[in-house]
Amino acid sequence: MSIDLDGTGTTDIATGLPFYDHMLDQLGRHGGFDLTIRAEGDLHIDAHHTVEDTAIVLGEAFAEALGDKAGVRRYASGFYPLDEALIRVALDLSGRPYVVWNVSMPEAIPLGSPPFDPSLAEHVLQSFATSAGITLHVEMVYGTNVHHIIEATFKGVARCLRDAVRVEDGAAEVPSTKGIL
Repeated sequence: MSIDLDGTGTTDIATGLPFYDHMLDQLGRHGGFDLTIRAEGDLHIDAHHTVEDTAIVLGEAFAEALGDKAGVRRYASGFYPLDEALIRVALDLSGRPYVVWNVSMPEAIPLGSPPFDPSLAEHVLQSFATSAGITLHVEMVYGTNVHHIIEATFKGVARCLRDAVRVEDGAAEVPSTKGIL
């Protein structure tokens, strides 16, 4: 895995799960991150371990790439639509991992082949945020299509990450009264 937070949104992703690759692609493209991921897992059992391990390593790589966070904006939030789905995302690069997931996912069949269980979307973001030290809130305002709900979520998280990691003009200090994050 490699990530460049100052990239152009170029991605090259292969986890063996096409739908998950599609969501990770959204994270890189809409986050403006160059992201390369190669993962091999026990997909013959199910997708859980591959999805979880990839998210954990991505969170660790993100935290490492972010460094001491000097000059970054730190906070970001917004509303993100995809057709009938509307998702609200707010995050803080606080160094204190915490996730609030308020997404009532409609019943859905797994997506793609091999299948990605839609319930894993929450686990992906929980694992990523915990490993990256991010406080993350995700709320579904409304939506009915599971693919749209998950994709709007990943795009929203990506856009918030893009905004939060942006270095403020002339800012050289860590955005915290404690001096560290």
